[in-house]
Amino acid sequence: MTAEINSFNYEPRTRIVFGPKSIERVGELAREIGSRCVLLVTDPGIVAAGHAGRTKKCLEAAGITVVVYDKVKENPSTKEAGDCLAVAKSADIDTILGLGGGSSMDTAKGCNFLLTNGGRMQDYWGVGKAKKPMLPLIAIPTTAGTGSECQSFALIADEVTHQKMACGDPKAAARIAILDPELTVSQPRRVTACTGIDAIAHAVETAVTKKHNPLSLLFSHRAFAYAAFGLPRVLEEPTDLEARGRMLWAAALAGMAIENSMLGAAHSAANPLTSHFGIVHGVAVGLMLPLVVRFNGEDPEARAGYAELAAAAGLVRRGDPKDVALQALVARLEFLLNEAGMPRSIEEAGAKRNAIAQMSEEAAKQWTANFNPRPVHAQDFEQLYGAAFEARGEGDRGKTMVSVRKRSDDEGAS
Repeated sequence: MTAEINSFNYEPRTRIVFGPKSIERVGELAREIGSRCVLLVTDPGIVAAGHAGRTKKCLEAAGITVVVYDKVKENPSTKEAGDCLAVAKSADIDTILGLGGGSSMDTAKGCNFLLTNGGRMQDYWGVGKAKKPMLPLIAIPTTAGTGSECQSFALIADEVTHQKMACGDPKAAARIAILDPELTVSQPRRVTACTGIDAIAHAVETAVTKKHNPLSLLFSHRAFAYAAFGLPRVLEEPTDLEARGRMLWAAALAGMAIENSMLGAAHSAANPLTSHFGIVHGVAVGLMLPLVVRFNGEDPEARAGYAELAAAAGLVRRGDPKDVALQALVARLEFLLNEAGMPRSIEEAGAKRNAIAQMSEEAAKQWTANFNPRPVHAQDFEQLYGAAFEARGEGDRGKTMVSVRKRSDDEGAS
């Protein structure tokens, strides 16, 4: 008997332009949507890499005025959104362009909410709370991780409480996403590792959430198939443009999966680790992911979903026992974390045991926890965090362990 197919409503809002040197089309594409004055939102690392200057030059060559906000920070807060808004208000902009990791795109979206609809970011926490039209957004990722270019959500932290607010609205989605793998080559190995693990976590979590549907599964399965084998390649050969392109496309596909399926408990558990101990999001979610997969795998439906994901990536054959498939999936995740040089316990990453109770309460209140396939409560997070303090997945640790602390040129938030 076939399982019931969840209903869904797919409304593609973003034109995707993919390929090496596609950044050079930004002026032409901006002109097509009527841009005259663009606010370029980016971070200091992207400026130093030359990508912001190149983008600005291409826009100006098309006769477009460019205003720059280049002070984006990782995990942007309401303060950064407000600072960006002040720059936007200083010029008669008609388009916003987010260039960089998820943080740049989140800041660009947050600014768009405030500029067009007024109020505070807290007013848009949730879905569909913007009442007025928003400016066209062009999203250009320089990392293969968050997939924010294919999502309608801005993730902005409350400056006081540090609570991440998912502010989603169809009007906030990018009008155009430019995916140029050449832009990701300049990223440090640390950023490539952290963002790659984030993309993998997106593919794995979206494959089993309560909201998953036939469309989101297409995105989740293909994203995981690309990323599960693409990440080791780009870590070994950073200039391999084909592998870089696969990772960039995997991140975008996983972003589309999030848009149609949402995320689960690994992201719920990761956010308190970032807010309390400054652990980079990709590290935090990577640490929790295998544990959450095992936790969810006790649910028969989730176990079947993980088995389909493992089969789609060629880790097992379709029809293999689901327990075997689950173990193969966990083994691949452990391998990828080791290849990425991730710490293998949250204690090693800098977390403290005396924070477990508080983090567990916070994790249970995260929006994404509602979509986890297996009900997850504070006591479940206590067990997950407790297990995460124990060293795991030792074996071959792969390359040098990445730094776990936040830095302004890192992957952003999700």
